Amino acid sequence: MNSKTTIMFKRNFFMIKRNGLMMIFILISTFAFSQDQEQPSQGFDKSRLFFGGNFGLSFGTYTFINVTPQVGYHLSNYFAVGTGINFIYSSTKYYAGTPGEYKSEYGAVGLNIFGRFYPIQYIMLHAQPELNYVWGKQTYSDGDPSTKLPNRFVPSLLLGGGVIIPAGRGALVASLLYDVIQDYESPYYGFPVFGLGFNIGF
Repeated sequence: MNSKTTIMFKRNFFMIKRNGLMMIFILISTFAFSQDQEQPSQGFDKSRLFFGGNFGLSFGTYTFINVTPQVGYHLSNYFAVGTGINFIYSSTKYYAGTPGEYKSEYGAVGLNIFGRFYPIQYIMLHAQPELNYVWGKQTYSDGDPSTKLPNRFVPSLLLGGGVIIPAGRGALVASLLYDVIQDYESPYYGFPVFGLGFNIGF
């Protein structure tokens, strides 16, 4: 791969992740709060569970798919823990006279765990380690061989906080997180992650 192709691939790959992240900021649902009972429960209490996730879908010149379900459990009025899975895919078609039409693709699939601390009611601090397997390639229409990224596992550590607005049996949640590891191939490289979602508690 010559230096011009390498630079072009890196630039377009970064644009895919940047655009994908802008959609993720809008679509990500971090689900934070279900109404806690006044008295602590004995053993497992299903009313302390909360479920949610996010789903994003777009097709055309720019294709974006994001599916990230999560489940959590309130240990107390102050602490919650949970886990989830990540699937992110994005692709962009480019049309140009030179070198011609080509398509860049990026994908990530992995697991996350999270912990939340509620210092005061309706405010949360959030920590979410993740491990995602990422891949990407650029395919040319003129017959040139595809350019691929090294497929590998990429760690992320999202830290931040948010606010909770109770709504019936659930809550609206707005959060702002940042990947402090900042691996270049992370789906969160270079940008904070803004989440706006709804928690369903049982």
